[in-house]
Amino acid sequence: MGALIAAEIGGIALAALAGWLVLLARWLKGRPAAGSWLAGLRHVPRRYLVDVHHVVARRPAAARMHALAAGGVLSGAVMALPAGLLGAGRIVWALAALAFGIGGIGALLVWRRRVPRSPPGLSGGAFLWLPAALAAWCVGNGLAALFMAVGAPALPVVLAVLLGGAGGVGLLRLVALGPMRHALAGVAWLAGHTRPGRFTGRDTALRPLDLVAPRLGVLVPADFLAPELAGFDACIQCGRCEEACPAFAAGQRLNPKALIQTLSAAMRVAPAAYAGRPAPGAPVMDGKGGMARPIVGNVLHRDSLWACTTCRACVEECPMLIEHVDAVVALRRGQTLMLGAVRDGAAQALQASRERAEPGGRDLAARGDVLATLDVPVLPPGGETGILLWLGEGAFDARYGRTLRALVTLMRQAGLRFATLGADEVDCGDLARRLGDEATFQALAAEAIGALKARRFAKIVTADPHALHVLRNEYPALGGQWTVQHHTGLLDELVRDGRLRLERRQGGSVAYHDPCYLGRYNGEIDAPRRLLDAACGGRVEMARHGMKAMCCGGGGGGPASDIDAVTRIPDLRMEQARAAGAGVVAVACPGCTAMLEGVTGPRPEVRDVAELVLAAVVAS
Repeated sequence: MGALIAAEIGGIALAALAGWLVLLARWLKGRPAAGSWLAGLRHVPRRYLVDVHHVVARRPAAARMHALAAGGVLSGAVMALPAGLLGAGRIVWALAALAFGIGGIGALLVWRRRVPRSPPGLSGGAFLWLPAALAAWCVGNGLAALFMAVGAPALPVVLAVLLGGAGGVGLLRLVALGPMRHALAGVAWLAGHTRPGRFTGRDTALRPLDLVAPRLGVLVPADFLAPELAGFDACIQCGRCEEACPAFAAGQRLNPKALIQTLSAAMRVAPAAYAGRPAPGAPVMDGKGGMARPIVGNVLHRDSLWACTTCRACVEECPMLIEHVDAVVALRRGQTLMLGAVRDGAAQALQASRERAEPGGRDLAARGDVLATLDVPVLPPGGETGILLWLGEGAFDARYGRTLRALVTLMRQAGLRFATLGADEVDCGDLARRLGDEATFQALAAEAIGALKARRFAKIVTADPHALHVLRNEYPALGGQWTVQHHTGLLDELVRDGRLRLERRQGGSVAYHDPCYLGRYNGEIDAPRRLLDAACGGRVEMARHGMKAMCCGGGGGGPASDIDAVTRIPDLRMEQARAAGAGVVAVACPGCTAMLEGVTGPRPEVRDVAELVLAAVVAS
């Protein structure tokens, strides 16, 4: 009877392997990626048990469910298969029965998660059959193992094996339909993950395109890297990404879960039906899938592509570590570079960036006008200074000029030596790159890198997190590498070293709004809070803060793309500030300043961290 159990479990395992090879053949129709998938397999156990479960464990109930179900299913099979082949004793069979029993408890939790009412983020459809298939596999094989342990007659063992086999066939069918596909695709994705730096630190920079390649960006599924295709199939449809997405919350035509499922379905001529929430208000796209068929305008609505703010909230919350933003930018590159198909406002900004090196088409020499009364020196080519102050696009805005003037005043009080580039500071290219115009980005980057290399300085300081990210993380791949610091990090150092002394000012509660490109992109969430704790009487946290903070809506070219929405994203964010009882919202990004100050009606005051620090500084 042990051999019968082994044959059943081994047959299901071989069928699963065959299914994995079928999927692999489809993924390999994508572009080859750097590195070896086979070599990456050695990293899968750690990436799965540590990195994946670190995200899963943020929801303890889901973590327990997954650990019991996956652990029981796999460990029971691992013990029962050799036990049947090698004729193991009753103790081994008893342990296998215990493992399958644990898996059965996991199956019960999978069922309980959707009963009596399924959370809105979870997909339905074939997922409703998953608890039954898991239960049949675990109960059937668990009983068979238990019968072997107690020496039961053959008939009960045979019946139990039949039940377990039915469950196994059900699980295999759910691989084809989607709910169990992640169990196979996840292995390939974790082995060939396109951002291996995520597993040792932080890896958020976009990769440069080879602009002489015949195909730029992604138009059809085969244009994606092969591991990326595996990543789309690895989606478990848990809905964490859509719950975190600001565009989805605002009623824009984007649901990151639906986006990934669309990209998975786009590989298939006859995909299984998607049973989750769609992108709000997006018309049904009923085009046919296939590796060589267009994605945008065929199976994916164009507005879904441009609604993304690139805030990485979806990426931060994804248990399978899928790179949604990379997929969005790859698709935008295809539309922008290959087809010239961008939103009207974005097209104007890109044209101005090409012609005037500034997306607003403004005179570069006017960038420093907000600092005219402070007589900030301009560093000429060949010159040297301690700090190169990168002003950024926000310098053209009079409101953000208050932030820059506060920063300059504080740097002077601390005795720092600094200068700007003056008219030689071109746009860093962040907007062009997020909109998919890699050619314009690389042209702007080359000009900026040339201007920076012509001068000598210890480090660059900027109050713009988008410029910080581009200068720090994306210019090195193009030959420009410097120490780059956000102004809150600099001010935090000055306070810590005693070069600035603060006296806490009493007043209303202050809530800090984390900029996406400072927090999720660069992991910097503590320095601004230390400054506010030293400068302000009381600090409160919004419901979404730190690495989970909600985007202001100003990233990814959103304001330039003019995407329709039911509610403005900054209105949602300001409501979270009101709910926290904040009288002041502290910001640290020109984009956040503009978006949050654009909220109409009664609202908390918006002030940059530098302004609050200046108000609390003690004159020396």
